[in-house]
Amino acid sequence: MIRHDVDLGAANTLGLACRAERFAALADLDEARRVLGEARRNGWPVSVLGGGSNLILRPWLPGLVVQAEFADWWLEALDAKTLRVHVEAGMNWHALVQALAAHELWGTENLALIPGRVGAAPIQNIGAYGVELADLLESVHLMYLDDGREAVLSRDECAFGYRDSVFKHALDGRVLITRLVLRLSTRPAPRFDYGDLAARLSPSPSASEVVAAVSQVRREKLPDPALLGNAGSFFKNPVVAAERAQALLAEYPTMPHFPLGDGRVKLAAGWLIDQCGLKGLREGRVGIHDRQALVLVNHGGGSVDELLALARRVADMVVERFGVTLEREPRLLGRALP
Repeated sequence: MIRHDVDLGAANTLGLACRAERFAALADLDEARRVLGEARRNGWPVSVLGGGSNLILRPWLPGLVVQAEFADWWLEALDAKTLRVHVEAGMNWHALVQALAAHELWGTENLALIPGRVGAAPIQNIGAYGVELADLLESVHLMYLDDGREAVLSRDECAFGYRDSVFKHALDGRVLITRLVLRLSTRPAPRFDYGDLAARLSPSPSASEVVAAVSQVRREKLPDPALLGNAGSFFKNPVVAAERAQALLAEYPTMPHFPLGDGRVKLAAGWLIDQCGLKGLREGRVGIHDRQALVLVNHGGGSVDELLALARRVADMVVERFGVTLEREPRLLGRALP
């Protein structure tokens, strides 16, 4: 059912005021086909909303906003140790991770407590603690908004990169992701050599124990969007040439850095921002979290313009001090009120 003039303030984790001209919660694929067909016949632009957790909304979303609610998942055995997991787009990501760990299926446990829904996970190639979705994903099922065509993309066709994919480029705003297919294993394969996970786990933890440890770390470092509006990490960790990293390390020997396989070096955006003295900064109704400088927050009633102005100030200060450019991670949708 298509509703009109819908308040989306509670549908984005930053808690920004936004209204959709039209909105439809899609119960299943048949309804998706029907509703998107109606949008095409009427010439409505379509925006796809997931869990609203990696998103900055302007006050007005014209046309039609759709949100997938179908959330079934099922297993397909490939051999004694390997399974395919089929997951529909509307399922909560963390609920999926918990369910897979309860089945002692290994692969997603380091991605615990990442907010949002399954359908949004490929867009930014979600990742945490040394694991990315691209490491596990086999294919993405989708529906094109312009003609209703349905297709399946392989992992290679998704063109995954660090917090990047084809869904941010050639397919940006063009598709509704309907299902993911993951490949997981029953063979224990804990990865806790990243961050401080090892100190929280036994030498041979269960998948559920890893999920619990990762969740604990995230809760300690990141604010709960239900209590303090935020979109998680606001900036990507920048990747620089090895020469630039070496020059920075000569000046800042304790700077966190992570060499990549291609010779470049990933830096910690949160550390760069913290070194600028910005952690805990508050400007009006928006600010920077006092425990994690990578997270911009809405203290209540903040506007998108306030938030973006703060983000520009942060990025400018990092460039001025370190010569490193920060790139925004959350997507920006909508426009000013008509």
